[in-house]
Amino acid sequence: MEPIRFVFGVHFHQPVGNFDNVFEHHMREVYAPFLERLAERDFFPIVLHMSGPLLEWLDAHESRYLDRIGMLASDGLVEILTSGFYEPVLAALPRADRAEQIAWMSEAIRHRFGVDPHGLWLTERVWEPELAADLADAGVRYALVDDRHFLVSGIPRSALHAPWWTESDGRRLAVFAIDERLRYLIPFQPAAATAEYLRSLRAQGRELAVLVDDGEKFGGWPGTKEWVYDRGWLTEFLDTLEALRNAHEVRLSTLTHALAEVPSGGLVYLPTASYREMEGWSLPPDAARRLVHLEQDLGPARLDSPDGALVRGAHWRNFFVKYSESNRMHKKAQALSALCRARGNPSTARRAIGRAECNDAYWHGVFGGLYLPHLRDAIWRNLAIAERELRAGEPLAVERLDLDGDGIEELWVHSSRFSALVSPARGARIEEYTVFHQEINYANVLTRRREAYHELAPANHATEPSSGTPSIHDIEKSLRLSRLPPADQDDRAMFVDRVLPAGLALEDYAGAEYAPLSALGRTHFVTDIRAEPHEVELVCRLPSGEWGFEKRIRFTEAGALTVSYRWDPEAFFPDGVFAPEISIARALDLGYSPTPDVWAFPITTLSKSERGFDETVQGHSLTPRWPTLVGAARVEVTPVQP
Repeated sequence: MEPIRFVFGVHFHQPVGNFDNVFEHHMREVYAPFLERLAERDFFPIVLHMSGPLLEWLDAHESRYLDRIGMLASDGLVEILTSGFYEPVLAALPRADRAEQIAWMSEAIRHRFGVDPHGLWLTERVWEPELAADLADAGVRYALVDDRHFLVSGIPRSALHAPWWTESDGRRLAVFAIDERLRYLIPFQPAAATAEYLRSLRAQGRELAVLVDDGEKFGGWPGTKEWVYDRGWLTEFLDTLEALRNAHEVRLSTLTHALAEVPSGGLVYLPTASYREMEGWSLPPDAARRLVHLEQDLGPARLDSPDGALVRGAHWRNFFVKYSESNRMHKKAQALSALCRARGNPSTARRAIGRAECNDAYWHGVFGGLYLPHLRDAIWRNLAIAERELRAGEPLAVERLDLDGDGIEELWVHSSRFSALVSPARGARIEEYTVFHQEINYANVLTRRREAYHELAPANHATEPSSGTPSIHDIEKSLRLSRLPPADQDDRAMFVDRVLPAGLALEDYAGAEYAPLSALGRTHFVTDIRAEPHEVELVCRLPSGEWGFEKRIRFTEAGALTVSYRWDPEAFFPDGVFAPEISIARALDLGYSPTPDVWAFPITTLSKSERGFDETVQGHSLTPRWPTLVGAARVEVTPVQP
């Protein structure tokens, strides 16, 4: 019997905007020791993907490490995969951007390692059918997806140990299925379990087993350094695989060799899909809870059967619906990408847009960095760099357009100094306020939301495996809260206007445990634009003219902002307090008239990560409070000048 071909691969990645000490830690604890151990034992060939942000950092700080990879690659011992350079979800990009990102990575691989990549690491394994044509056009011969992509199409698991072929618009692409069973065995179970599984596949006549997964789980994830190195898992794994190789039961293989040597499984058309956990994370909270309860009702045996693949969550793009902050970054990047191409695609702007397409800050699950302010800041910083170059020398202007794609018009106000987004349909709130020279979007504050894991009952606690170490997903299932964190009544933005009861306490307001007398921030305003040579004013009124309420938003060409209010004090909740909430990511110079009482508190979220529950300050809430009897109020915002 021929040995089974085992493709063993790792994906190394750090996102745009991550801290230097995180890069350094992973280099010291994961990337360097892992490669050293494999080289010591001649555990080759292997498959490697390294994301662009990590490649750039290593080239600047640890170039010898890259030199070593280059020598291994030139000797055919390491097969290097291409991808989108800045680790974008390719399906979420404009098609020209997809091609450009892949071209950047393929050229970097040729330049740095001296080899031509043939295969593609698909970020977060997010697949959409049209990708086949775009990848083929980019020179990609094959791509990696999850076995789930096949299983939800009704293809039996037994048929997945071979390359398959798909096409789009007449362009062909081979696809390999990453084995979920191997993802959970390596490195979380003793090496003997992997050996048993590979032997069982071989006994069934399977010719191929593929594992390409996050390299950070070999020492970077919680508990894995102790398990993989200190408690000897990696040594045991290498010993076990060496014995299998010596017995001619297993042969290490690259994907290129597997494509040439293993007969095709046939033609397949894969649906829009990602890995199983991601599809659950992308669901709205109520639907995510229902999915968990459904899976509990079906039980492990049914879920492990072919029926289990038909129980699915949503797709990755649903994060743009679930989180307005994610959607706003995504649509702003799309708009600037189109503007960049229309203006000759200048390289500085294009690279900044590419960095802003890095996937991590756009989604949330156990992984995903939407809840990490420094990763969102990095997206907005790169968007600011791009827009600053693209708008150099431009005068102040206002565009009416549906920038966020929800069918409702926004106002995009911009000059050579700043960019802002105002939503008349959502109370004329300011949803973006980016000052270019500071490279900061001051409105980049995450809303406190109810997540499904906040409310799941404390049933079916995961327990640590007796013979291994818990995976990230085992840890995820065991996390429970003793009490619910606050959830905001409105999405965070600048100048979300309300009338509050005069007797409301700050504690209840900060905890979102109150009922406003009027939620003007949810009202659709009729807006007129009054433009002057160096200023523009948005005059926002209620359609009914009720209360004589008027909100005026004035921008100067330099980016200074004034928001003025006027109302009829006799008709406008005479016993209430007018209170526009200003959520800001960084400190701003604010002036108020008349002088109000200002409530302030940090906006803190409680989210789930690979470490457990994280409490994170997302920004600060400032709420000036005026008795409604004053009839008028004003807030002046002055950005720091260069």
